[in-house]
Amino acid sequence: MRIVVSLFLALFTALAAPTAGGQDFPARPVRILVPYAPGGINDLAARILGAKLTEFWNQSVLVENRPGGNGIIAMEAAVKAKPDGYTLLMAAVGDYAITPHLYSKFPLNPLADYAPIVLVSDTSMMFAANVNAPFNTLKEMIAYANAQPGGMAYGSAGAGTLSHLTAERFAFETRTKLRHVPYKGGGPAIAALASGEVLFESLASSSALSNIKGGRAKGIAVQAPKRIPLGPDVPTVAEAGYPGFEASNWTALVAPAGTPREVIAKINADSNRALKTADVTERLAKAGSEPVGSTVEDLAAKMRAESERYGKVIRGIKLKLD
Repeated sequence: MRIVVSLFLALFTALAAPTAGGQDFPARPVRILVPYAPGGINDLAARILGAKLTEFWNQSVLVENRPGGNGIIAMEAAVKAKPDGYTLLMAAVGDYAITPHLYSKFPLNPLADYAPIVLVSDTSMMFAANVNAPFNTLKEMIAYANAQPGGMAYGSAGAGTLSHLTAERFAFETRTKLRHVPYKGGGPAIAALASGEVLFESLASSSALSNIKGGRAKGIAVQAPKRIPLGPDVPTVAEAGYPGFEASNWTALVAPAGTPREVIAKINADSNRALKTADVTERLAKAGSEPVGSTVEDLAAKMRAESERYGKVIRGIKLKLD
């Protein structure tokens, strides 16, 4: 009889443990690793969401910046962490869907090595031109570019960046003759656009709009499904005559693969609740971004689709950073 009772209690404990684990989480501070230095969208998304989760949980959510290796240092650290929900990673589309395709031997697979939690923020990309460029629409830009010997030069934040690959993707899909001029980061690329060193770029809408308001650039088309609140006068790419072309610098929170489902569900539910609060929305808006939120399944599907999309572009232009 004692054996039967012991077995029953063991079975009951095993069945109840996952639920209790989700309910009890977190029992100590949580870390969010960020692959870059403070100030970027990954860092801002982590700090804004982390501050709200700290309120909800009555536990500190600490943001730890681990820059280096084109994001790989933080990404590897997250993969190697204990899968218990206490070490998370806040990274962007480039880290999940672009960087892995840029190297012949990449040390991890974001689609297999991470447990998706929630889509956090979204910053639409925008096609912008120097204020004195001889075109004002995408169709005019294409005609102008194709008339230039060797194509029209355009700037980007560097080879393999989102600004580079979105321009290349558009050029491929529309058969536009563009010539890539990579700069060492977003700042120099924007400066080149503002000075007229290059006439055209694909860049984050927040960066484009600050230069548009300053009279140094003009918006050509936003790569979003609808016009954005910060730039309502800039048409979408679809409105400009090229439907189906959308791109954004989104961020997402993930955990090491193997993290208990109940813990993932807890973080997902509380993150979605946080992203609907007025102060989170306001703080992200100041950074030129929007809160999103998602189910775990929707984020997983988005990560797969974006990885396939940018992997195809990278293979098409034969780009490797080895």
